[in-house]
Amino acid sequence: MRLNGRRAIVTGAASGIGKATATLFAEEGARVLAVDRADTGLAESYADLPGVSVLERDLTDEGAPDSVIDEAKRSLGGLDILYNNAGVSGRAKFDEMSDEIWTRIIDVNLTAGYRLTRAAVETLKESPAPRIIFTASVMARMTDYGLAAYCASKAGIGGLVRTLALDLGKYGITANYVEPGAIVTGMTQSAFSDPHIAEVWAKKSALRRLGEPLDLARAVLFLASDDAAFVTGHGLVVDGGLTLRT
Repeated sequence: MRLNGRRAIVTGAASGIGKATATLFAEEGARVLAVDRADTGLAESYADLPGVSVLERDLTDEGAPDSVIDEAKRSLGGLDILYNNAGVSGRAKFDEMSDEIWTRIIDVNLTAGYRLTRAAVETLKESPAPRIIFTASVMARMTDYGLAAYCASKAGIGGLVRTLALDLGKYGITANYVEPGAIVTGMTQSAFSDPHIAEVWAKKSALRRLGEPLDLARAVLFLASDDAAFVTGHGLVVDGGLTLRT
């Protein structure tokens, strides 16, 4: 029960890393507000899980940050852990990329988390163990063809979180991020359902397998727990050794 009595928000919580983390948080004693869009099956994901309440919100909507924090205060009684996990992917060659694609990826992956964190800060200051965590990617420091917007958004998370750690450290707030490698989630399922593609990426890992959402959830649990009380401004790579070689 490493999070006994803690209150947490998890965004992008309907599936994948978000669902695994919200579930693990609840199993470790936290009360969780799981947030995702209305079209994701969010409520069904937690129908039988005690300790988790749900809120359907598109985090890019104008009033979303305040409504999420208000619901956390109402349903949880406050906030100790904010996990900004919601994200989207997208691939387009740079010379063919539209403003719409760029803006959507940056808005969801970076701006939405910034705005929600800003709305949460005053409530987090009241916590005895406040934590801010983001999901970035190993693509925060790498790249691939057609990933200009995605890589920019994930690298931006690194810069944002390091600055949050400095600006908010005086309040006892830690700020960290995880950098997943090749993880089987809803976002990657279409690619990894191809056995050839899955095999290629598994072989890139030193552990010779793809990652599972629970692999990330355990890393996030560490950053949310008292074990990471003196860890801040850090990007924790969770990639099975994918980035050990080029």
